[in-house]
Amino acid sequence: MDIFLLILGFLFVLLGIIGSFLPVLPGPITGWVGLLLLHLTNSIKMNWTFLGITLAVAIFVWAIDYVIPAWGTKKFGGSKYGVWGTILGLILGIIFLGPLGIIVGPFTGAFIGEMIYDSKNSSRALKAAFGSFVGFMLSTGLKLITSLIFVYLYWSKFWEFKELFF
Repeated sequence: MDIFLLILGFLFVLLGIIGSFLPVLPGPITGWVGLLLLHLTNSIKMNWTFLGITLAVAIFVWAIDYVIPAWGTKKFGGSKYGVWGTILGLILGIIFLGPLGIIVGPFTGAFIGEMIYDSKNSSRALKAAFGSFVGFMLSTGLKLITSLIFVYLYWSKFWEFKELFF
C-alpha cells in the first residue's frame, strides 16, 4: 500500500505543476494532496504542523490567484469597470475559450470594461488590460513556484526515508 500511495502522491505533485497553468486543476492544492498522500504512508511519520502550514500556503495561493489579475488592472490605472471586466472576462474566457481564456479573457474584459467607463480613452483601456495580463503572469508564476516547492518537499521527504520503501 505504501508504494501505491508513494506513486499516487508523486503524480499529484506533478499534477500540481500542470495545474499552475490549467484552470481546471488548482495547482498548489493538488500538489498538497500529493504531500498528504506521502504522509499517509506507514513509512513516514505524519507531521500535522508541516501539513497544516503547506495547506494554508496552498489555499492562500489558490485564493489570491483570482485577485491578482484584478489588482494588476487597478495598479495600471484601471477603474472599477476594468476590475470587474477582468473578473468577468476571466470567468467567460475560461467557459468559452478553455485554457486560452485565462490569458485572453482578463485582458479583453479589462479593455471592454475600461471602454465602457471612458469610450474616448482607448490608450488608458489598453494600459489597464495590460495590467490584467501582468497580474495573470504574476499569479501563474506564484502558483508555479509554490508547486515546485511542493515537489521539492515531497522529494526531500521521500529521499530521507527511501530505504524504508525499497
